[in-house]
Amino acid sequence: MNTTFKLLALLFVISFTSCKKEEVKDYVTLQGKIKNHSGNEIVIKGRNYLKKIKLNEDGTFKDTLKVPSGQTMFQLFDGNEYATLFLKNGYDVKVNLDDKEFDESLTFEGKGAETNNYLAKKTLFQEKLFTGDLFDKDEKEFDQEVDKIETKLKDFIAQNEKGVDSLLIANEKKGLAGFKQGIKGAYKQRQARKAQFADLVGKPAPKFVNYESVSGKKISLKDLKGKNIYMDIWATWCGPCKAEIPALKELEKEYEGKNIAFVSISVDEGRGYPNNSKEAAKKGWKQMIADKKMGGIQLFADNAWNSDFIKAFRVRSIPRFIIIDKNGVVVDADAPRPSSSKIKEELNKLL
Repeated sequence: MNTTFKLLALLFVISFTSCKKEEVKDYVTLQGKIKNHSGNEIVIKGRNYLKKIKLNEDGTFKDTLKVPSGQTMFQLFDGNEYATLFLKNGYDVKVNLDDKEFDESLTFEGKGAETNNYLAKKTLFQEKLFTGDLFDKDEKEFDQEVDKIETKLKDFIAQNEKGVDSLLIANEKKGLAGFKQGIKGAYKQRQARKAQFADLVGKPAPKFVNYESVSGKKISLKDLKGKNIYMDIWATWCGPCKAEIPALKELEKEYEGKNIAFVSISVDEGRGYPNNSKEAAKKGWKQMIADKKMGGIQLFADNAWNSDFIKAFRVRSIPRFIIIDKNGVVVDADAPRPSSSKIKEELNKLL
C-alpha cells in the first residue's frame, strides 16, 4: 500500500470516527464501597423516587438507575446516615465512604465526581460555619454574624465551582440570594418558639417512667431526684442532633463530678431503617451510642414522638435541650445547645 493511499485511508477513519455521534446513556451507573456498613443495602431517595441497592459482604455495590426528568438531587442512605447526591443520566459515579466517619470520609470518582465532591465538601464546610450559639445571640449580633456567613458562602462557591455542573451552581447562587431572608425568618421563629415554652418554666417537670436505658435498665425521672439535669431530645437520623454530640461529650467531661446529670432521650421511631422498624431503630440507637462513645444517661422514649413526656414538653422538632433543677423544676424548656457559648452560664447557675 503506497503512502498516499495509507494517508487517505487514515483520514477516512479519522473522519468517520469524529463524525460518529457519541452514545449518551439514559441511566446512571452507581457503584462503590462502604466500610463498616450498617446494613445489607443502601437506599437512594429523591422526590417520588426510591431505589434499594444490595450491598455485598465486603460493602461493595453496583447498580443502575434512571433519573426522572427534571430531577437531579437525591439522598444516599446507609442506615440512618445519608449523603446528598447530584445525578444525571450518563453519569458513572463511584462512591467511597466509611460509615463510622461518614461525612469526613465521603469521596467520589468517575463521571460526575466533581459535582458530588463539591456537595460533600460543602457539608463539612457548613458544619463548621453554623455554630450552635447562632440563634442564641441578640438580634444585632445575629445580623452581623449572618453577614459574615453569607460572605463565606459566596467565597466557597467561587473557590470551588470549577468543574461543577452549571445547573447546581446556578441553584446554589439562587439559594444564596434568599439566604438572609430565610435564616432571619428562622431566627424570629426561634425567638417565638422560646416564648411558647415560657409557661413551663418554674413548674414541676412532666414525668417519664421506666424508659429503657442503653444497658437495658429501666429509669424514671424520679430516679434522678436531687440531680440537676441537662436533657437532650434527639434521634439517630437527625443531622443537627448528631452534630451536637462532640460538644455534648466535651460538656459532660467538663462537668464530671459536679451535680449535673446529662440525659439523652431518643425519639427514634424507625425512620431511616429497613421497613421503618422500631426494633431496627433501637438496635441502631445502641450501635450509634457505642460507635460515637456517647456518655451520660442514654434513654429510649417509650412511644417516640407520642410519648407523654415528649408531648408534655411540646417537642415537635429536634434537637431540643431542657434544663431541670435538683428539685424537679423546669429551669429552661428550650435551653442552649451544647455548642452554644451560653450553655455554661446556664449550668453554672445551678451549682
